[in-house]
Amino acid sequence: MMSIARARQAAIILILLGISTITAGAAEPSGCAAFKWPIDRERASLTAPDKTQLTSGQTLDALPTRAMVLALKPAAEASLPKPPERGSAPERFAGFVRIKQVGKAGTYTVALPAAAWINTVQADRTLKPSGFSGATDCEGVRKLVRYEFGAGELLLQLSGVSSETIALAILPVE
Repeated sequence: MMSIARARQAAIILILLGISTITAGAAEPSGCAAFKWPIDRERASLTAPDKTQLTSGQTLDALPTRAMVLALKPAAEASLPKPPERGSAPERFAGFVRIKQVGKAGTYTVALPAAAWINTVQADRTLKPSGFSGATDCEGVRKLVRYEFGAGELLLQLSGVSSETIALAILPVE
């Protein structure tokens, strides 16, 4: 017959094994095939050599038709118009771009080649993502976030970036 102490030990081991299984399952997927939807357009845009060069705080008249490279500032100096929903370590970088006119309302994907926190704001309201997909170890693409944009002005903020620049693409979902 098992003693109470041994039964407790066995229960603790089973609980720890269950937690480690859950944690292992929560790890991010790896490789380009791990994305929830096709990434060909986003990947082609992010890896194209002819990206629009921007500095944080710049305003564009319309959504660009090609990927952009946004020059960022240290998080403490970024002067983001809205506080990011997620805090950023001081050694990280942040920045923003305003787009005066999203020409057509619809679902858009914001694609990034590296980890970052994205905030999108329209009509002074932070938009919640309608979809997310991410994977490590995929050349050129790391994170895809879908949003429902209305026609009108858009504020896009990036924070928590590990480098001084980040490429991004904003593409309508087909």
